[in-house]
Amino acid sequence: MRREQIGIASGIDRVLVGNRSELDRIEQDLVGNIIVSRAGKADRPRNFDPKDFIIEDQKDVTVGRVPGKVNGQQFVIQNCENCNIYIFDHIATVTIDNCTNCNIFLGPIKTSVFIRTSKNCNLVVACQQFRTRDCNKINIFLFCGTQPIIEASSGMKFACFQYHYPQLEGQFKSAGLSVFSNTWGTIHDFDQDPSEQHYSNLPEGSKVEDFIPLPQTEDFSSMVISTSEADSVVPLTLGTRRKISDESCLIVFFNDGNNTNRALNFLDSMSKHKPGIALVQTKELDMKQSDAVRVFGTDSFNAIVERGPVIGLEFNGDGCVDTIQNELQQFMQGMTGLVFVSQSAHMVEKQLEDFYNFADMQMAI
Repeated sequence: MRREQIGIASGIDRVLVGNRSELDRIEQDLVGNIIVSRAGKADRPRNFDPKDFIIEDQKDVTVGRVPGKVNGQQFVIQNCENCNIYIFDHIATVTIDNCTNCNIFLGPIKTSVFIRTSKNCNLVVACQQFRTRDCNKINIFLFCGTQPIIEASSGMKFACFQYHYPQLEGQFKSAGLSVFSNTWGTIHDFDQDPSEQHYSNLPEGSKVEDFIPLPQTEDFSSMVISTSEADSVVPLTLGTRRKISDESCLIVFFNDGNNTNRALNFLDSMSKHKPGIALVQTKELDMKQSDAVRVFGTDSFNAIVERGPVIGLEFNGDGCVDTIQNELQQFMQGMTGLVFVSQSAHMVEKQLEDFYNFADMQMAI
């Protein structure tokens, strides 16, 4: 994707990454302040206290918020050291400033998370936009709906978001995030230098619990948490890691009111029955009839794409196309709903390119 296409939003307006002065203006608006949301004060609770939405000047403690305590408001974390911080709720916008040696979990964020002047931290984050500035040595298990951005930062390591607690799926919906639209590995480095790599992936198989401990204090005793791949609300994807095979396969679940559950159940079936086939990336997006013809090369799906968002899954592995077709045939027995699947290995590359190029175009709009 071209630099000028990459977007980030402040919760107020969408701007272009290339427009540094505009981003700096937004930064001044965001950092260190609880900002009134776009809807104004009307969506604040009657007993609103800004101090309930700030964690600051803490050291050597475990603190945070349980579900229902933030409820879509904006949040600030600043000037903390050696802390475990857990925000188990959906949030409007988050800024993290001047934190050192902290472990931080952030529930689904409707707009952006902005991390500045922080170092030696571990994070689990789900957001629409992700940006760091002047950061060093941060490990992030990330869900991000757009291309993550780092600036003047180094030693940044990324992996796919993996987390579950009973309220988390509903919080993703409240934040307007699709669990299938995760671009965690497509990092944009503002200060890219051929002689120095500022970011990388965490080793494949990295576990959240090895970086961020589960909360043990009484305040979080009611939380039932799992960090296993099998339980995660967000599917584990390979992202930009090296693919295991030269053969891939595209499958698209069309919307009949149940395609989300069907896609998740199919992923569960693949994980159990075909663990040698890797999930590379996923995407949920809206399509028009003209888009369907361009992407699928036929007008057979024109009517079904008008019903709502479609969910695309890219798999990779030796014999992937035949494996997916056979597994899908067994999986779909007794079920309704149209599904597109690659029919031959030689057609897959163009199908994937057409589908995900279209997805990139939607992100740039």
